[in-house]
Amino acid sequence: MPPEVPPAEDLTGAALLAACSALANPHRLRILGALADGRQYVSLLARRLGMSRPLLHMHLQKLQSAGLVTGELELSEDGKAVKYFEAVPFALTITPQTVKASLPTLPDTGKAATATETAIGTATETDTEKDTEK
Repeated sequence: MPPEVPPAEDLTGAALLAACSALANPHRLRILGALADGRQYVSLLARRLGMSRPLLHMHLQKLQSAGLVTGELELSEDGKAVKYFEAVPFALTITPQTVKASLPTLPDTGKAATATETAIGTATETDTEKDTEK
């Protein structure tokens, strides 16, 4: 079972990024809206939203990994496996203070940027040196 979204004041940087990323898609907002009235099984949800089941599963995975929905596999009366999803109650209030409090726990992205900047800077210096030598 995925972790529930913690209260905004307790959000880590990773949880804040996951929630914002999951909510930043119109398909996923429609899915959450459809699940607001209660749990639904995937085939019915796909039909109601007019989306393929593989696409729906992809979006449900993103929502589930952010802790916004949960899924449960059940057996129907005829023995078929049916996957149900439901929305997890959550409330996000994002303020500048919330963002500031989550900064120490943001995933480290500085190393990749530094490596890229270094590579670009080196290439630029090398090109400049070649131009000067001509």
